[in-house]
Amino acid sequence: MKVDRLVSIIMILLEKERIGAQALADMFEVSLRTIYRDIDTINMAGIPVRGASGVGGGFEIMQKYKIDRKVFSTADLSAILMGLSSLSNMIRGDELVNALAKVKSFIPADRAKDIELKVNQIYIDLSPWMGNSYIQLYLEIIKTALQDSKLLSFDYIDRYGNKTARTAEPYQLVLKSSHWYWQGYCHKRNDFRLFKLSRISNLQIREESFSPRDYQKPRLDFMDILATMQRIIKIRIHKSVMNRVLDYCAYEHFSPDGDEHFIVSFPFIENEYYYNILFSFGDKCECLEPLHIRTEMKRRIHDIAIIYESY
Repeated sequence: MKVDRLVSIIMILLEKERIGAQALADMFEVSLRTIYRDIDTINMAGIPVRGASGVGGGFEIMQKYKIDRKVFSTADLSAILMGLSSLSNMIRGDELVNALAKVKSFIPADRAKDIELKVNQIYIDLSPWMGNSYIQLYLEIIKTALQDSKLLSFDYIDRYGNKTARTAEPYQLVLKSSHWYWQGYCHKRNDFRLFKLSRISNLQIREESFSPRDYQKPRLDFMDILATMQRIIKIRIHKSVMNRVLDYCAYEHFSPDGDEHFIVSFPFIENEYYYNILFSFGDKCECLEPLHIRTEMKRRIHDIAIIYESY
């Protein structure tokens, strides 16, 4: 059960006189059963939430109730503050500042130092070391368009380098593997698409609003598909690139080969992305087997050499 969802439900109930179970389920994209379990948990924590049936019914906190600041444990508050703080590194805005202020208001004075110590034990910074300087600006533009249901216009460059003008309805921001994307309904393709922010230029909010469509969130977990596509190849690497190779496979896949090198069982898919990974290790990596992938690497190296021989 997610503590952040429970806190959010409590905040909503404190601000609203009454809200329906279905509205809460839609808001947090969970089942009605989950919402009812959450309400039971909130009640067990000492916050009296009652349900009203019939037209205009829903959940509400009993009138004149004031929340006990001790309802959250030190671990609860530390986890919430840690999550909000890490998100604020990437997305700025009054709503996050307000959320942090609200959570901090629950901290009793006698526990403040202990909670601050626990929060500082783990620091999460999702911002990149370097990269596209427009990313932060585009995040703010997309956030505004999401809140106001405004169309976005932009130029988009696909993975082959083709540039097209697009107009799309924004539905969701996605942070996946340190890269920002947003899910939108593309008017050019007449379908939902996942756009990578680093491939976008000239992003602007249009004056036109749109009526939100029913949509499914983008699929972001492809482990089951990758498992069927991947094969293990053998590569020999110099120890100087070991830290980078560890981003793709576990240390258990490494076997020492002398004092300077390792033989690695490397997960590989025969496509441009994975060949480029191998090439990114430069002359510190050699594909040993299978033969046909080694041969393909040689062919690609030969084609690169021809380009440089022409000068």
